[in-house]
Amino acid sequence: MVEGDLFESVPNFSEGRREEVIASIAAAADRAFVLDVDPDTDHNRVVVSLAGRSRRIIDGLMGAVSVAVERIDLPSHRGVHPRVGVADVVPIVPLGSTSLDSCRELAHQVGERVWAELRVPVFFYGHGEGRTLADIRAGRAAPNLGGSGRHPTAGAVCVGARPLLVAFNVILYGYDLVAARALARAMRESGTGLRGVQALAFELPGEQVQLSMNLFRIDETTPADVVAELARRGVAIGAEQLVGLCPARAASPAADGRLLEGRIAAAASLAGAERCAERGGEEHVALAARLRREADELARLAADQDAVLGGAERTAALGRVLEAAGVVDDELGAMLNVAARGFRTAVTPATEAIYRDRIAALDARLA
Repeated sequence: MVEGDLFESVPNFSEGRREEVIASIAAAADRAFVLDVDPDTDHNRVVVSLAGRSRRIIDGLMGAVSVAVERIDLPSHRGVHPRVGVADVVPIVPLGSTSLDSCRELAHQVGERVWAELRVPVFFYGHGEGRTLADIRAGRAAPNLGGSGRHPTAGAVCVGARPLLVAFNVILYGYDLVAARALARAMRESGTGLRGVQALAFELPGEQVQLSMNLFRIDETTPADVVAELARRGVAIGAEQLVGLCPARAASPAADGRLLEGRIAAAASLAGAERCAERGGEEHVALAARLRREADELARLAADQDAVLGGAERTAALGRVLEAAGVVDDELGAMLNVAARGFRTAVTPATEAIYRDRIAALDARLA
């Protein structure tokens, strides 16, 4: 692991209904930068998105997993999503130039602490491990830490390194669960479907059927590609749902207000606001208020080209503002750089052709 590596983690906890438990998990995670908390009552699951350098990620995850182990009882859990534990899946994801090998190293550090401190068995999966979540859930793998058993109330934890992905769900019209499962098989990369698609089908309350997908090659298959493929197959769909956050380069309208880069920039802006408020003085207090407003707007950015280009410009400028105020450090600077460059990558050639001067100025700022 390289000093200065920046990570995202997207732990999935087996609780999506009890608001007080979800709030406790999120509060314990705030040792890292908490980007998003996304509960789902049908799946009875909450996805928490965190960012930061290794120490923040470890501390945030250990806080959140500890609360989950204390507050959630796996034997009494009910939900449509498969799970092996109360802190079910803990992916470690690279941001910026961070490597998957660094993510795997961090995943092992997290797993070792989970077993040592909480005595919950740990499976390692994903990059470099030779096993998948499907292997673990199907019983084709034993825990790497903790023997062959399970914690009586917490089950086990799956920790692993993976690239950025998009979790994307759609409601299917005119499908029962049997037909939806056949469609899920057909949509998967392992079947006859799209590159980088994993898919399951679930029956939800109200006789709804959901196609639930992970898009793990987002440079090849985006939510828009999935919607187009379903239309090509003659499948009528209802509500589209993004779970967690979405990188701007893969965003569709379902990602409005849920852009990963916008949330990273917002977290940096909020951290700058807190530091300005702590310094005190009229100028710093006034700047803190402006930074909080900027954070709110960045967190809610739409997933369209004008908003993405504006997000890149605002995020690049934000770094200079924090530097001038004397409240930026290497970590916040790295977060803003990752967010600005992520936005810039999402600007299409058509948008570049319209806004040549703005793009030139942005590229000069990011050089």
